[in-house]
Amino acid sequence: MSTDLNTLLTALYVKIDDLLGRSTRTGRPPKLSDAELLTLAVAQVLLGVRSEARWLRFVPRVLPAAFPYLPGQSGYNKRLRSALPLIKRLIRTLAADTDLWADPVWVVDSTPVECARSRPTAKRSNLAGWAGYSYCPSHSRFFWGLRLHLICTPAGLPVSWALADPKLDERQVLMAVLDHDPVLTTGRPGLTIIADKGYVSRELDAYLAERGVALLRPSYRNRTPRPGEHLLKPVRQLIESVNDTLKGQLDLELHGGRSIDGVGARIGQRLLALTAAIWHNRATGQPVTRSLIAYDH
Repeated sequence: MSTDLNTLLTALYVKIDDLLGRSTRTGRPPKLSDAELLTLAVAQVLLGVRSEARWLRFVPRVLPAAFPYLPGQSGYNKRLRSALPLIKRLIRTLAADTDLWADPVWVVDSTPVECARSRPTAKRSNLAGWAGYSYCPSHSRFFWGLRLHLICTPAGLPVSWALADPKLDERQVLMAVLDHDPVLTTGRPGLTIIADKGYVSRELDAYLAERGVALLRPSYRNRTPRPGEHLLKPVRQLIESVNDTLKGQLDLELHGGRSIDGVGARIGQRLLALTAAIWHNRATGQPVTRSLIAYDH
């Protein structure tokens, strides 16, 4: 296997088609299958085309004969928004199909996902009531939108994720994510989660201890440093580099979503592209697990 976009898309299409099997829906089958839809969505993100209308005009030239049928922009948008549960399922399937899935160390953090800038836009947005205003100390800026809470391995493989109001406590969101997927931490003896100071909480420590999970994070300046705490900083930088990949190469904050389903599908689309690239890089034995260079042109 080689590391070019066509090879990745072919392997991904076969994987999705095997996962979904024969369609059980009644009525006439869609001209664009679910496997083709998700493969098309991954290609769009990897090639950095944010406009769906422009992407559908671009496909015949960059991927000739790869997709016998292409829907219109509204049809593609509608299918993509309704495919969010399938996107989540595929992210988990691809992640579990790599050797990284058994990694006993996870890294957790949250990052802003801006959805609007002007106050009139924020007030008119369909995201009003879900998104909100907040301040990001890491970027020294205020924003209106959501926060992406991401759990991943040190190599950057997404394990679980959630979008939430930026004012919600990161610790509460982490517990909610693990409650929503209780089997995620089962069968993982010695699992360790590395986080930053924002996850300091006796309640969270007790919650994770009940599930056999250890939480490592830096201490506040007025507390006695824990043994080996100086070793956490390099590991903490790993998830910052994952966020940089999502924002710098996969345009996380330029998603263009204007509704709950739209934002969820577009963020899921980008996480699926990242997972697919890591999955393919591991399968082909590439030296850099999270490299997207071979697929973005």
